[in-house]
Amino acid sequence: MKTDLVGTSGQKEDASNEKMMGGIKSLSRQGSLDSNGEDDRATLILTLILCNVKKIELSKAAKVFEMFETQIHHFETRRAKKLKNSADDLDIFVECEVHSADVSILITSLKRITEDIKTSREDKVPWFPRKIQDLDKCHHLITKHDPSLDNGHPGYADLEYKKRRTFFADLAFNYRAGDPLPHIEYTAQETATWREVYRKLSSLYPTHACTQYLDAFQQLEKHCGYQEDNIPQLQDVSRFLKERTGFQLRPAAGLLSSRDFLASLAFRVFQSTQYIRHFSSPMHSPEPDCCHELLGHVPMLADKEFAQFSQDIGLASLGSSEVEIEKLATLYWFTVEFGLCKQNGSIKAYGAGLLSSYGELTYALSNKPEYKPFDPEVTAAHSYQDEAFQPVYFIAENLEDAKAKLQNYVMKIKKPFSLHYDPFTSSIEIMNTPQTVKRTLHQMKEQLKNLCLTLEILS
Repeated sequence: MKTDLVGTSGQKEDASNEKMMGGIKSLSRQGSLDSNGEDDRATLILTLILCNVKKIELSKAAKVFEMFETQIHHFETRRAKKLKNSADDLDIFVECEVHSADVSILITSLKRITEDIKTSREDKVPWFPRKIQDLDKCHHLITKHDPSLDNGHPGYADLEYKKRRTFFADLAFNYRAGDPLPHIEYTAQETATWREVYRKLSSLYPTHACTQYLDAFQQLEKHCGYQEDNIPQLQDVSRFLKERTGFQLRPAAGLLSSRDFLASLAFRVFQSTQYIRHFSSPMHSPEPDCCHELLGHVPMLADKEFAQFSQDIGLASLGSSEVEIEKLATLYWFTVEFGLCKQNGSIKAYGAGLLSSYGELTYALSNKPEYKPFDPEVTAAHSYQDEAFQPVYFIAENLEDAKAKLQNYVMKIKKPFSLHYDPFTSSIEIMNTPQTVKRTLHQMKEQLKNLCLTLEILS
């Protein structure tokens, strides 16, 4: 399984339309966070094997390094000692330097043009955002379903649609934490696509969606302009979420890497696209769009239990290895995207991938798929379907139980420190000394003391 996944209607994310056989044989790494947690430079030593290499294919591999402004100290190629396919197999040795914030996504991008990847132990912790402003660096895109690159995308041959998508991408790339969210004047065609999606899905919600979703959806219709003939603005929706659960939105240019997307959840920030799917395919999108975000994700983020569940996944991702990121991404897929839960003797949907997909929502609550109880250990290791409906769905007893099980699971992820999120400063504190733990514990004791005094008064 690939490690990158961000919600979309029945599609899993993969970074490249083109693959070259090969593997990263070894990796050693120096540098990650300085004493203040700021970005520094990391030195990478990579040994890659590329098979059936032609000049143009080698150039594609080199462009990965160029994309991340990698400083190459040494680059050497030799004919591979262990030939896999032909005499064109090459061993490639690279010693390079890159910003620590880009190490993870650089390695992930290299993996996507290889197969049979092996890496040595990583001695340093991958860079992660420490304050909400650092999310400005968390915008690496996965381009498999980009309409300019994917000839299977409904908008691939539509020049006007691709021009419109560039407009939305520029808005997102130029956005910085604290900026007002961009206001969009949607076209008549975009609104017509929204209308068709909204009308069909809202007809299913009363019988298929969980009560938390229904309650929030009603409030969104009342306060945020959720209507058939109006695409809600992110600024209105973000204000609504902030008041309900502390979550807020920021614009995304498209499909993000798992590490970047999950990191934003740690700060109760949801990265949302603002473009809408192509009008020729209103009931399905190969990538996330505002129908998926606004109809699938937003209502559930207005529920406190689910908001905490989402933040817990995000916090667990910070500083985690690529292996753990992949497991967390899989958990996210089977819960936040395609999760089911029990309510009043029935099975209901709470996953955004279901609640924004008419076809899969009806399928998931039919007698066709297999159901399994939600167990994070089992779920994180389960393969999932990214090109069709899921053959298996995991059912939570309720959202509170799912949150408790997830919290137990993430406690087992090995890191050389613990993390504490400070909601007053929207920042992450690394608790790697007794002093930082004692300070946080003191704050919690003060809060508990105040709650006990309040309880006495009420009694």
